[in-house]
Amino acid sequence: MQKNHPVSLAAESVIQPPRVISPPRFKPALARLLRLLAPWLLPIVLLIVWHLSSLNEASRSILPSPLEVVTRAITSLENGDLAESMYVSARRAIAGFLLGGSIGFVLGLLNGVSRRAEITLSTTINMVHNIPVLAVISLFIVWFGIGEEVKIAMVAFGVFFPVYVNTFHGIRNIDRGLLEMGKVYGFTPLQMFRDIIFPGALPSILVGVRLSLSIMWLVLIAAETIASDAGIGYMAITGRELMQMDKVVLSIIIYALLGKLSDVIASSLMRRVLRWRNQ
Repeated sequence: MQKNHPVSLAAESVIQPPRVISPPRFKPALARLLRLLAPWLLPIVLLIVWHLSSLNEASRSILPSPLEVVTRAITSLENGDLAESMYVSARRAIAGFLLGGSIGFVLGLLNGVSRRAEITLSTTINMVHNIPVLAVISLFIVWFGIGEEVKIAMVAFGVFFPVYVNTFHGIRNIDRGLLEMGKVYGFTPLQMFRDIIFPGALPSILVGVRLSLSIMWLVLIAAETIASDAGIGYMAITGRELMQMDKVVLSIIIYALLGKLSDVIASSLMRRVLRWRNQ
């Protein structure tokens, strides 16, 4: 019977690979679940605090409970008031955003590519930029009345500057080497804009769009609460006059949800466009 040599036994023990213990499979799923729940932890805590605060009968008249707000939302959905108010406010917001954003993009592009245009227009635009939106409400009401035009004009006034500033700085921060290379290759102005200027300024332009979307709802709130006969702001006004605080709180929550939805859409658009740009 042949005996194993001690040296061969030691070699076998060295050559044998160590046993790998795989981690539990539930950890990646748990990590994904935590990432999904993390943004909602603070709203859940605020909701609990709100519910506990509304249990006091003394504060019920000025702070309705979450259940009362939900009941008001269901009632408004059933009679169609909530859907109509959201449609009217969304229509005003989109119209003002398209108007002000388009003007801001065109002027930002013009001042970004032309030094003469910058010298002529930048001082006036910067002076108007320093005027608060709420300071021109009275003037806009005199000019446009209290119809739809004044709301759209105020939203356009508010969203104009973020788009303008970010478009202007996005163009001015383009690598000059790329512009020189375009000139060397004989690019036409249209090709220069399509292949170099617009793709280079696009990240900054999208940041301006995202900022203007948040400002859009802030300005619309002010416009609808001052001069309006329909919309979410008008719903809040009627709730205040009739001491229906659940209606007022519902209006505030709807504004918050619409603002969050706009931000989600803008951030998703930024990821898609910039991923296409980097390919």
